[in-house]
Amino acid sequence: MDDVALQKQGVISPQNLAAVSVEQFFACELRVGTVLACELNPRARKPSFVLTIDFGPLGLRTSSAQLVVLYSPETLIARQVIAVVNFPARNVAGVESQCLVLGIETPEGVVLLGVERPVPNGSRVS
Repeated sequence: MDDVALQKQGVISPQNLAAVSVEQFFACELRVGTVLACELNPRARKPSFVLTIDFGPLGLRTSSAQLVVLYSPETLIARQVIAVVNFPARNVAGVESQCLVLGIETPEGVVLLGVERPVPNGSRVS
């Protein structure tokens, strides 16, 4: 199978991966937060939730997330998620998305990254 076919399947060969320095990785502020509110975004082209997430000392942040296939508001509220909190805010379907919630794309939908046990909101992933 050629690289194009592998890329279409989501498989990337090691030689195609861009190298990142340790400094670049640690420049990304990956933090744990708890979802306080979750509602559908009716303006989004693809079904999405608007999440309000508590990052403890970093405050509340809003995120637009395409999680509706595998999650409901009831399963997201009170759940701890991992997000990048130092990307610039951007407008997503009328919502100021202030952080990027991390997940893994699967054929069934996006699976959220999370923590094994509760940790304080705002904890840094290291």
